[in-house]
Amino acid sequence: MYNQKSFKGNHVFGTLYLVPTPIGNLEDMTVRSVRTLQEADLIASEDTRNTQKLLNHFEIQTAQKSLHEHNYKERIPQLIDWLKEGKSIAQVSDAGMPSISDPGHELVVACIKEDIPVVALPGPTAGMTALIASGLVPQPFLFHGFLPRKKKEQKTMLESLRNQTATLIFYESPYRVAATLINMLEVFGNRQVVLCRELTKIHEEYLRGDIEELLAYLEKQPIKGECCLLVEGSNEEVVPSEQFQGTLKEQVQQLIEQGEKTNVAIKTIAVKNGIKKQEVYRQFHELDD
Repeated sequence: MYNQKSFKGNHVFGTLYLVPTPIGNLEDMTVRSVRTLQEADLIASEDTRNTQKLLNHFEIQTAQKSLHEHNYKERIPQLIDWLKEGKSIAQVSDAGMPSISDPGHELVVACIKEDIPVVALPGPTAGMTALIASGLVPQPFLFHGFLPRKKKEQKTMLESLRNQTATLIFYESPYRVAATLINMLEVFGNRQVVLCRELTKIHEEYLRGDIEELLAYLEKQPIKGECCLLVEGSNEEVVPSEQFQGTLKEQVQQLIEQGEKTNVAIKTIAVKNGIKKQEVYRQFHELDD
């Protein structure tokens, strides 16, 4: 067990500071975040060119090193060595919180493993910003981030979230949001959703309605800008596993009689019984081995 005293204690090593950056409006940069970037020995940035614009705006002279998904395996050992020398490092992503759908987690894990202090600063994050203004139930919520891009993989992921009663939070590209909503309509049904785009920027917009209404709107009015998509949780009663009785085929049939689609019923019974979907499919359709 390692008990980290972030601000009191005899730290042998330097400290890793996780510094949120604005998701749009530069005025959301806190005084503490600016000071931390100014005082750090080094800034680890997702994209040094993007971060340099922020540093220029606040007249911050601290040097940068890139840290992103393509170089983290090589870069992290270097950063750990600098921290062990007593240097402080401030980590930033292009916008929002490091590690939240952005690079950062691997460096945090490496620091914890080496007993190097990790201090997170509070600040902007799109998911929470959208949630509190969405009008959907704010808690509990489940932040998922980006869904898989391929249709089959995306629908499989959505099916795994189908019975979640918490408000669901996703990030999505404006170019894929309509296709994602179509998949959600097929898996979730016509739930209430809120599409937030360009948060904290001059063109900030909240589109509220059910999935069908939002799809109709997008067909007439394509959107631009980064999107945060919130979906109300399920209000359907989940049948306890002990209520499923009989053979696998009979269990699937019970769900179908309750209005479930055959393929979804097969997957549900496979999960409930802890077996492969192919085995349930085989028994339901009475296929030979």
